[in-house]
Amino acid sequence: MSDSGAVLPWLVIRQDDNGNRYRVGRYTTQEEAQRAADKLDGHGHKQLYWVERIGQSARPQ
Repeated sequence: MSDSGAVLPWLVIRQDDNGNRYRVGRYTTQEEAQRAADKLDGHGHKQLYWVERIGQSARPQ
C-alpha cells in the first residue's frame, strides 16, 4: 500500500431490474457504507443496494 491512497475496503453494490450489478461507492467502514446504501435504498426505486467487503462477494438472498 502506498501512503498516498486511503484504504476503502467496503463497497456499495447496486443491482438493477435486469440483474446488472454496479459498484456505486467505496468506503472506509462497514457502517459508513451501510448508511450510504440505506440512503440510496430509501429513494423508492426498484434497485437493490447492499454492502460487501472487497474480496467477499456475498449477494443478499
